[in-house]
Amino acid sequence: MSGSGTPIAYAPTEGLSYDPSEARYWDEDALRSEVVRAFEICHGCRMCFKFCDSFPLLFRALDAQAEPDPRALGPEVTQAVADACFQCKLCEVQCPYTPREKHAFQLDFPKLVHRIKAQRAKRRTPSLRDRLLGDPDLAGRAARASWGLANALNRVAAHRWFLEKVLGVHRAKLLPEFAASPFTRWARSAGKLASAPPAEVVLFPTCYVENNEPAIGRDTVEVLERNGLGVRCVAGLACCGMPAWEHGDLETLRARAQRTLDVLEPFVAAGSKVVAINPTCTLMLRREWPELLEGRDRERARALAAAVVDPSELLWSIRDEPRFAREVRTKPVGPIAYHAPCHLRAQAAGLRARDLFKRLFGAQVVPVIECCGHDGTYAMTVEGYEPSQRAGARAFEGMRAPQASTWSTDCPLAAIQFQQHAGTKPLHPMSVLARAYRGEPFPPAPEPGPRAQEGQP
Repeated sequence: MSGSGTPIAYAPTEGLSYDPSEARYWDEDALRSEVVRAFEICHGCRMCFKFCDSFPLLFRALDAQAEPDPRALGPEVTQAVADACFQCKLCEVQCPYTPREKHAFQLDFPKLVHRIKAQRAKRRTPSLRDRLLGDPDLAGRAARASWGLANALNRVAAHRWFLEKVLGVHRAKLLPEFAASPFTRWARSAGKLASAPPAEVVLFPTCYVENNEPAIGRDTVEVLERNGLGVRCVAGLACCGMPAWEHGDLETLRARAQRTLDVLEPFVAAGSKVVAINPTCTLMLRREWPELLEGRDRERARALAAAVVDPSELLWSIRDEPRFAREVRTKPVGPIAYHAPCHLRAQAAGLRARDLFKRLFGAQVVPVIECCGHDGTYAMTVEGYEPSQRAGARAFEGMRAPQASTWSTDCPLAAIQFQQHAGTKPLHPMSVLARAYRGEPFPPAPEPGPRAQEGQP
């Protein structure tokens, strides 16, 4: 209940909508009624105080009132709360009042934030930073056209100062390197490209693997083939659209989704599995596209969602089949520090990379389930760089705690965050497995610290 005036009901208002194909999704008054309701529920619950700055900011604004009432908050507070959300989805994972839990309140805070940003995007021209960070495929093509100059400039202090002042990209942020040659070019040269079915597995490499770390894609193909899976790659795929949707750009998301659906639809219809390497992309294809697209594309997205799988999830599903490759030539030494990305947890698919490590290596795996704070492009921005470190502090400490020589995470951007703020860049699980199957050595176990040498715990 609110502090004064007419009580605010927790039940959904007539303005409830998480579906942009509905007219009320775009109605500002309808959105306002849902914002007030959500803020009232969250103010009374406060379970999600630790995930990002959105909730502490909201709670401080309400606590500053004599009698807390979200109806008295101005639009600037709503926008500030929305801008502080970096879509880790952990509040939705933890919240007991969600559609996922089939609760009557039907509260989905991350989707409410997307609705706020989508309405704002309709009212204003996107900034240059939003356009550039929202189009990683364009950034990758431009970087390759620079013949390595983009990577070199990103290490020059004067250029980084310029990026910060003009684009709002923080000068100290460790940025992903661009690959000289994209993943699809390797797939073509290796004879892995298919233009039509059949294919047991089709790889969705993600824009990051395509443009920044093709080696993760090559390792994924190698590991899946080692396990008897028929893997094919395809040309013409686009970014999953999350970088654009972060800023409320629904039109760009839909255009990119349509392009990818055109390519993958024949394979899905023929029964292929679609392996997406990055958990964020898996989340988009599985959960977001079927609700954000419209018309025939929505139906196609639903069919695709049923076929999408994470690579570790796919391997775990065949663990009892004869083709499952149980023998490895080398193993990590000591415990493995494994970070479970937020967007993987949001899919409730289990920590299958952890399970594979245990089964194949007999290793002690120390899971870290705290958010690393990178969250798409948020950590790259001037306003997000410092908060992202605070958000990721528990994850940094969690990865360091077991004194493991092998670190792993399914999210390539999380790997960069750990590299910068925890001192070690984790390997993708498929790269860990590829190294083990190939017989490549793993780093030696770290020397025990003074406490361990003294026999202390």
